Amino acid sequence: MKSFNLSDWALEHRSLVWYFMLIFVVAGTLSYINLGREEDPAFTIKTMIINAQWPGASAEEVTLQVTDRIEKKLQELDALDYTRSVTKAGQTTIFVELLSSTKASEVTDNWVRVRNMVNDIKGELPSGVLGPFFNDNFGDVYGNIYAFTSDGLSQRQMRDLVEDARAKLLTVPNVGKIDVIGAQDEVIYLEFSTRKIAALGIDQQSILETLQAQNAVTQSGVVEAGAERIALRVSGQFTSEESLKSINLRVNDRFFPLTDIATIKRGYVDPPSSLFRFKGKPAIGLAIGMKTGANLLTFGEQLDAELDRVVVDLPIGVTVERVSDQPAVVEEAVSGFTKALFEAIVIVLAISFISLGVRAGLVVAISIPLVLAITFVFMEYTGISLQRISLGALIIALGLLVDDAMIAVEMMVSRLEAGDTLRSAATHVYTSTAFPMLTGTLVTVAGFIPIGLNNSAAGEFTFTLFVVIAVSLIVSWVVAVLFTPLLGVTILPKTMKSHHETKGRFATIFASLLGLAMRWRWVTIVATVAVFAMSVGGLGLVQQQFFPASDRVELIVDWELPQNSTIAETNRQISQFEQDKLVGNPDIDHWSTYVGEGAPRFILSYDVSTPATWMGQVVIVTKDLEARNRLRADLQDYLSKTFPGTDAFVKLLDIGPPVGKPVQYRVSGPDIQTVRKLAREFGGVIGSHPLLSNMTFDWNEPSRVVKVDVLQDKARQLGISSSDIATGLNGIVEGSTATKVRDDIYLVDVIGRAQDSERGAIETLKNLQLPSASGNSVPLSAVAKFRYEVEQPMIARRDRIPTITVKAAVIGSTQPATIVEDLKPEVDAFTKTMPVGYTVEIGGSVESSAESQGPIVAVAPLMLFAMATILMIQLQSFSRLFLVFAVAPLALIGVVAALLLSNAPMGFVAILGILALVGILIRNSVILVVQIEQLRSEGMSPWRAVVEATEHRMRPIMLTAAAATLALIPISREVFWGPMAYAMMGGIVVGTVLTLLFLPALYVAWFRIPREEEA
Repeated sequence: MKSFNLSDWALEHRSLVWYFMLIFVVAGTLSYINLGREEDPAFTIKTMIINAQWPGASAEEVTLQVTDRIEKKLQELDALDYTRSVTKAGQTTIFVELLSSTKASEVTDNWVRVRNMVNDIKGELPSGVLGPFFNDNFGDVYGNIYAFTSDGLSQRQMRDLVEDARAKLLTVPNVGKIDVIGAQDEVIYLEFSTRKIAALGIDQQSILETLQAQNAVTQSGVVEAGAERIALRVSGQFTSEESLKSINLRVNDRFFPLTDIATIKRGYVDPPSSLFRFKGKPAIGLAIGMKTGANLLTFGEQLDAELDRVVVDLPIGVTVERVSDQPAVVEEAVSGFTKALFEAIVIVLAISFISLGVRAGLVVAISIPLVLAITFVFMEYTGISLQRISLGALIIALGLLVDDAMIAVEMMVSRLEAGDTLRSAATHVYTSTAFPMLTGTLVTVAGFIPIGLNNSAAGEFTFTLFVVIAVSLIVSWVVAVLFTPLLGVTILPKTMKSHHETKGRFATIFASLLGLAMRWRWVTIVATVAVFAMSVGGLGLVQQQFFPASDRVELIVDWELPQNSTIAETNRQISQFEQDKLVGNPDIDHWSTYVGEGAPRFILSYDVSTPATWMGQVVIVTKDLEARNRLRADLQDYLSKTFPGTDAFVKLLDIGPPVGKPVQYRVSGPDIQTVRKLAREFGGVIGSHPLLSNMTFDWNEPSRVVKVDVLQDKARQLGISSSDIATGLNGIVEGSTATKVRDDIYLVDVIGRAQDSERGAIETLKNLQLPSASGNSVPLSAVAKFRYEVEQPMIARRDRIPTITVKAAVIGSTQPATIVEDLKPEVDAFTKTMPVGYTVEIGGSVESSAESQGPIVAVAPLMLFAMATILMIQLQSFSRLFLVFAVAPLALIGVVAALLLSNAPMGFVAILGILALVGILIRNSVILVVQIEQLRSEGMSPWRAVVEATEHRMRPIMLTAAAATLALIPISREVFWGPMAYAMMGGIVVGTVLTLLFLPALYVAWFRIPREEEA
């Protein structure tokens, strides 16, 4: 019975096959047009934020009574990796980090569990605690940010315009969240003279209670008058500050206008919680997100159209400028990636035409776009967009998938030269090479299994690499055995003259080298192993890297002042920086300033900062990469000299998961003061490294506080409690909210506080008049004493243990892992001197790299098992299995050489390229070994079979290697793909030479094949 032949079936059903070929081309073209566009693929931020407030408590009290209780409960979560908390006086922020192995689909369910677990212990928290509040949208991206600025309009007028614009933009299809940035909340201040109201015998708290009672909205009832219902409404609610000015107070049977004892003024929250500027001008921003799964470029066009309509309605003097425009960035980025893809296609096609001739080259030239078209269809229906990773995967796959088409065409040409008919030559492709090709394809796909099964953020980021390469390679095999034979029958001539009668110069040289390698088999083997051993040693000279910095033009300036700094001081320093270095700078296109908070997450890999009065960020968009690099060094030098007590750090954006400053160590232990001491000592140890700069601690320095020691017995005699004193002090310094004025869509707080001259003086606090049980006023100094103390303004913990993170930037191009390795002896020596229970752990990019590579190492055995099983099904021989596997690790020779010569680091992506190399080289080896066995089975002598098979496979192997290597040139210029491209190019070149010379030598040595003299 004749076995089934897919190529023969295709020739029997030509019209049907042509039909599907055309359908795939049309569908692929439409899919390419419809594919979503992104700069980088999405990955899940496995972080949740829990906030709680306990007004009046110190940082240490909040840590022990609130933070610790929540963190202790969270440790029951199965998927928890660790908790990280930042506790300040009166509030705590807890970051819940899930295990990197947690699947993206399970993240939401875990956030529900976190909510339930924390809500279960709500009753155990101290009275007065507000919250906890949950934020599981920490990873939300706001790709479009706009700044509204004006000349002459007030903050309130601007906010009205921005809120109106926000309402209109929310109607844009696929718009997600829209947040307002930098808007100042209005407030009405009642500023009292504490001495004046004390002299009049008036209690500030009773004044505030009077205002609350008048402004309350209370149900007044409904009268049913016959058939009609009539609601009752009681007046008295405040509508503006003018309503407050008309109030009279009754004190000791006398009436006082409120204006006699308080200055009533309307303004904005003082001090502000955050500020936003654009190009140095005060602004209000709109940060706009897009719904998941929408087409970013289409969304950008619709958003621009609606914004144009909004701008038309704005008054003269109000301008709207783009702070961040991710659709435009994506369009430019995808355009660059796509250009690299088409360059690679042109390179591969040029190699095909030059090496195979016009007709045979045309068969390959049609096959490649056909494979890409089918791959585009798959990408559209699985939701894979065109972005950095998927387009890079297509470029990598190009050099591999051309191999199938070349093998098929080469086989057809060789059979035509042997005298076979076109049909016989076409069907021979399936019978002779289909299954070795399929084995090679599946082995190559298996090489990417560690990416497909890597659940870490880095693995999720690169997941589409596995999918796109796997699909394109499998499709290329189908095209090679189904469509290529039909194309060959249509395009190739019916007969071809043999070109093997006389060897060309290159073939002659190769035959001599092959003969030499086989005759001196042991020399070849030993020399190769020796060079491999040298490359293993040389691997230590290659620098290690996680992900490279971004090639975008932005610079981020992080500001961190001492943690007792006011927002006014933070704002002053950043304003000085803007005036001195940014205004009028020819290298800068625009910049945006955030004081008291960080910029919104405008790309997924952006590291969002925790808001605080002592921090800020400036996002600078330079005109090009040269300007960015030039400006970065200049700004860092200025900041270091001008603000010596401030951690002002200029950094680039990240590609992939964010890590912050590259070199980080965590000093942890049970006692805060000991941890502070050890951290300072450890900072001295690593700070001596010449390539580290901008070393800082995430917290350490204490701040001053005024301790009010209440004389409890005396206070109790007078009927005064600690709570009365705390409330009174707060009413003077920060103010107490009396009520809210309902103004349009806003609620304006009415806050009673002391006058400016009294709020900032300790003497005023001592003279605070407190109402006693007898009705008389008593000065605070009579029942309390004042003294200064120091306490921690902030306490950071990791897994419930106080932890100080020592962070540093790197000078020059040296990689963080290299510096960490240099510091290892000093760090180990310091660790030995630490008390029991105190530790130093590596953080930053080195830790992130290890976490991302861990799943790869864990899955590597599965990858090897899959490869071995596939090969064993094809080879069914342990000896041949060993021979095929032997070449793969030797490619490390080329990898190390290429990385050292190019000075490229061994990053996460380069490791993925090395894994791919294993599959590529095994693919070539298995086809060569199968061909040797086939020739031996046909009666050819073993020695002659090795020579003939190797010489026959030399051409397609060399062409594939050339295609794969040269196709990587367009992406070798990319910051992200460069190390991987160099590693693969070096590995492919060396691996190809080893396949053609070392493998035959190893084959004849393994099977003890005696030497034969060639005729």
